[in-house]
Amino acid sequence: MKKIPFDEKELKVIGETKVRLGAGTAKIYDTPISLAEGAVAAFRDHDPCWIPTGVESQNFCPSIQPDNIARGFVIEGHPWPEEYTTYKDMFGVEWVYVPQVGGSMVKPGSPLLEDITQWKEVIKFPNIDEWDWEGSAEANKEFLSTGKANVMMLLNGCWFERLISFMDFEGAALALIDEDDVEYVKELTHEMTSLYIKIIDKSVEYYNLHGICIHDDWGSQMAPFFSESVAREVYLPEMKRFVDHVHSKGLFCDLHSCGHNESRVQVFIDAGFDTWTPMAMNDTVALYEKFGDKIGIGVINDRKFDPETATEEEQRACAREFAERFCKPGTFCTFSHYNRDQLTDAFREELYKASRIAYSRA
Repeated sequence: MKKIPFDEKELKVIGETKVRLGAGTAKIYDTPISLAEGAVAAFRDHDPCWIPTGVESQNFCPSIQPDNIARGFVIEGHPWPEEYTTYKDMFGVEWVYVPQVGGSMVKPGSPLLEDITQWKEVIKFPNIDEWDWEGSAEANKEFLSTGKANVMMLLNGCWFERLISFMDFEGAALALIDEDDVEYVKELTHEMTSLYIKIIDKSVEYYNLHGICIHDDWGSQMAPFFSESVAREVYLPEMKRFVDHVHSKGLFCDLHSCGHNESRVQVFIDAGFDTWTPMAMNDTVALYEKFGDKIGIGVINDRKFDPETATEEEQRACAREFAERFCKPGTFCTFSHYNRDQLTDAFREELYKASRIAYSRA
């Protein structure tokens, strides 16, 4: 993208918008390119015009996909009209909504698949051609025309999280390390990825999309669930196949992977993911410093201010310091949504200005 010098007139507020993966609203500035173009330049091209803070994009989780209903996470043109309770995903797995956490979990104690060698007999794949794509597209036409980048989220994913939903955690973990079972896991993973590639094709045909965010949690609070060798043997080839296909459609591909997974970032890079937003138990600063030229890292600011007591100038100084440290030529990061308490009006405005200046000089 051609570098556009910063102009103070850009700080004119032209509206407000909801923040992706955040709370409340934020001001929209008179940016030199649209919010969607800013998101694409950053996430897909790794050539940002300013540092993304969640204003530039919005999540899209249409009810046409049964998983979004089952997970209690429908985000589309019309709110889900019912209270979330117990629903089945597109494979018939029952999910129970837990109001305290605002999401769903698999109904415990009765895994759909107990023996991975039997997956072909047990797992029934959905016929996505039977879904009402035209009706969903019409219902969401206005929702997907806000000028922001539309990011379709695939909540259950098609790799380890999906295996857990079929077999419960213990069964999935054992299948990954049993030499007699791992080939069956690979077969199932390949077919799952193929299904999701078909879903991407249909979604691109019917929706105005800019990016995909796929979920696959790989770790606990302390460490990854499985070894890097398992990750590379079982999941990396299919992840790369999926990401390559997403890229072939002109979309960026974001990975959501909870847990202490910093030791797996090279796998994510080798798969081709554009971005990953690690949770706070990961050293996001070190990840950016080492890998920021290869993958966009959601950085959690390690030099925070107290939003309740910090002066406006202290907040602005913190924003300028963040831009100086993390808006470097040849690298890319986002301001992590785990920083959402830092995004005061003063900080956000100064971060926009400082990052615009930094990137326009890069």
